[in-house]
Amino acid sequence: MTPIRIAIIGLFATAFIAGSAIYYLQVYAYYNEVTVEDVGEVQLTSVELGAPEPILFENFKAIDSNSSPIRFRSCFETPLSQDMLQETYEVLEDAAPLVAPSWFDCFDAREIGEALESGEAIAFMGVENIAYGIDRVVAIMPDGRGFSWHQINICGENVFDGNPAPEGCPPVPERGE
Repeated sequence: MTPIRIAIIGLFATAFIAGSAIYYLQVYAYYNEVTVEDVGEVQLTSVELGAPEPILFENFKAIDSNSSPIRFRSCFETPLSQDMLQETYEVLEDAAPLVAPSWFDCFDAREIGEALESGEAIAFMGVENIAYGIDRVVAIMPDGRGFSWHQINICGENVFDGNPAPEGCPPVPERGE
């Protein structure tokens, strides 16, 4: 075998190993399955109180990661109707579900997003600033299936871009908090 062929085979082998490692790290390595005990109950922000309160739910499944505050995803079921939830809890207009790893198959961001756009699903504020600049958003389908994820809010968008926090945002935490 010529030195050039050995170099080419080495390059392809290195590229394959690096690509496989990157794929594994992005899809599997940083995610952990978590329980209700780990993340707390499903909560929605009450219109009347302006604070999150737990709702009824069952069949809870969730994943999270320490590497990023926006990697949280969950699926659950609730017996509560969309009409009752809309009367009681803060509805969100700008919810955008983030894609979950394919192995977490109860959470289909495309299906959820399309249902939100068509008005079939309704998004609610779960917990505002669950981490600074990050909100937990909850979407409920007409059949009682529920989904939650974290998304960056306006405070986070500005501060994470290096700009000052807009008026009305909580104080920016010191580094390390």
